[in-house]
Amino acid sequence: MTFSVAVAGASGYAGGEMLRLLLAHPEARIGALTAHSSAGSRLGEHQPHLRALAERVIEPTGVETLAGHDVVVLALPHGASGAIAAELEARGDGAIVVDLGADHRLVDADAWTAFYGSPHAGTWPYGMPELLTPGERTAAAQRAALAATRRIAVPGCNVTAVTLGLQPGVAAGLVEPTDLVAVLANGYSGAGKSLKPHLLASEGLGSAQPYAVGGTHRHIPEIAQNLRSAGAADVTISFTPTLVPMARGILATATARLAAGADPAAVRAAWEHTYADEPFVHLLPEGQWPTTASTLGANTALVQVAVDAAAGRVVTVTAIDNLVKGTAGGALQSLNLALGLPETLGLPVDGVAP
Repeated sequence: MTFSVAVAGASGYAGGEMLRLLLAHPEARIGALTAHSSAGSRLGEHQPHLRALAERVIEPTGVETLAGHDVVVLALPHGASGAIAAELEARGDGAIVVDLGADHRLVDADAWTAFYGSPHAGTWPYGMPELLTPGERTAAAQRAALAATRRIAVPGCNVTAVTLGLQPGVAAGLVEPTDLVAVLANGYSGAGKSLKPHLLASEGLGSAQPYAVGGTHRHIPEIAQNLRSAGAADVTISFTPTLVPMARGILATATARLAAGADPAAVRAAWEHTYADEPFVHLLPEGQWPTTASTLGANTALVQVAVDAAAGRVVTVTAIDNLVKGTAGGALQSLNLALGLPETLGLPVDGVAP
């Protein structure tokens, strides 16, 4: 099943990664490439690694250019996707629309307004095939929803890492979801290509710097939403991301208090049960810990879990490539389901080392 795909925001990191994966997809045919400030230039000026598309001219982002494709991918800043998606809907364009931004992720409109400060654009089916749904300890219902949709809201990259780390314990009732702590090491590509002083190499190399500290990060309500989907009645999480001097990757260390009466010996079994048949989420052997280097370029999440008996806490560590499993890879995985294609088609599971 060959499909045509247009990518808006083709000059950014997320758009570029989506194009890299689409080039390797046996059924994808890349159509219009659009952007805002880089319109009129050649893609190779912004994505020199994409040699097959280097001579393609970037067009201005507009509904007329995006319409007429089987798939439209919106790799746009938060707040920009909603209006374009609404225009595509109004003109009756039948494309599957995949939003890599945050506009359509949240169910709670008030949470969107509180964290993003603009009107809510609406809620789309959530593009995480592994997400557990209420009352289940598998993701069968989530996959069924994606297979039936023509709108996909791709998760935040930090959200993917924390959700995959914690949801097995929440679903099994082994952890207290009102006592969660997550500290992340994040590569700089997660901050986008904006020219800001704290993102310059002279500021970032040899330094680690936290950001969005004290409950202000926009991914917090999305993490809580996912863990409620996994079975939590309520969620309280202290979430602190930290920029570290690497281009790609997230290493998420998330801990939770062991639930009263929970058997510590049952903890690993819960994670094994949840991820036993997942093609992209791998629970590592005991004693082996995830590293970001092992996931570079791959749509793979590496997970480890342990019990800190002295502290009475479950400790999870999850590594992903923020641009692949955290963004474009997760998007393509969900898109495959929506198109009726094998979920794994065109997606790499092996990283690049050293």
